[in-house]
Amino acid sequence: MKQNRRNFLKTSGLLAGAAIAGTTSVNVSAANIITNNSSAKMKLTFKPYTLELKHVFTIATSSRSTTPVMLTEIEYDGIVGYGEASMPPYLGETQDTAAKFLSRVDLGQFKDPFEIEKILEYVDSIETGNAAAKASVDIALHDLVGKLAGQPWYKIWGLDKTTTPNTSFTIGIDTPDVVRQKVKEAAEFKILKVKLGRENDKEMIETIRSVTNTPLCVDVNQGWEDKEMALDMIHWLKEKNVTFVEQPMPKTQLDDMAWLTENSPLPTIADEAMQRIPDVVKAHGIYSGINIKLMKCTGMREAYKMLTLARALDMKVMLGCMTETSCAISAASHLSPAVDWADLDGALLIGNDVFDGTKIVDGKVTLTDRPGIGVVKI
Repeated sequence: MKQNRRNFLKTSGLLAGAAIAGTTSVNVSAANIITNNSSAKMKLTFKPYTLELKHVFTIATSSRSTTPVMLTEIEYDGIVGYGEASMPPYLGETQDTAAKFLSRVDLGQFKDPFEIEKILEYVDSIETGNAAAKASVDIALHDLVGKLAGQPWYKIWGLDKTTTPNTSFTIGIDTPDVVRQKVKEAAEFKILKVKLGRENDKEMIETIRSVTNTPLCVDVNQGWEDKEMALDMIHWLKEKNVTFVEQPMPKTQLDDMAWLTENSPLPTIADEAMQRIPDVVKAHGIYSGINIKLMKCTGMREAYKMLTLARALDMKVMLGCMTETSCAISAASHLSPAVDWADLDGALLIGNDVFDGTKIVDGKVTLTDRPGIGVVKI
């Protein structure tokens, strides 16, 4: 019976217009067909998991070798959707805070999983903050609905999977020997993302350039506080084949950042300054573009809206990630055909992934045609 309902949707064309006006809701008549089991209810479960990084990961402000995550599942009528919350310490969420929040989420009150807007508005209203925990529900719900519809989300959004970008591969701050090793391991990638923001910025770039001429982008993580110095660095970086600069200055230095963007020969991208929808408007005129991360914006629903708004404001869009399993990476990847740049290497940086999903093939984000977000447990 479940297979018959899914096959009906594949041929009925009832998924047209799934994301009209920036929403992620599926045609009501299709939802009625799929969810005609009046006794079925959604059940949310979750469990903690710790990601083990292949290398110590160092940015301008911290270092770590693990990342705590929360893995979620939403079961409905025998179908399971998978989700994930990745919580690097600087975001302020933990496995304890995520468990506390998720224990308050009651999806059993909703009869129809296709009411994505209504369900996720409720989840967002439970408590402020908890963006990653909310994202874990959002991702699992999208995966569930996609599976019920028998379609991957890039198709529901009307995107062309052949237009996915290359993803950058991140090189964290380290000693020259380790940096050279990391660069050699990343030989298949067409662009490298370099963490800067400490006293050895030029050494990092020169070390990489001693090994490869691959194009670079840099993430300063708010590490430059003087705008004149920042501008001099950006001019120097342009000569080193750098394509854009992510969050060069502290997010609180708005006037300095606007001045830097106006004078910069490279695009500037908001990262720490970019959380949710209101931040897109705030970034307009201060940065050239934005970096959207599911763990900061509460998931796929809001990420799609942020992308739509940024394009309306004629801003560049980058799609980023934390260190994550292939679950959250795959969820984000369904938006990738619509962005300028992708930094979706999070699952490649860990040694204990528990999902199979979106692949990076010769440096390019490569989507599967599995329904939902396209992951299976391994």
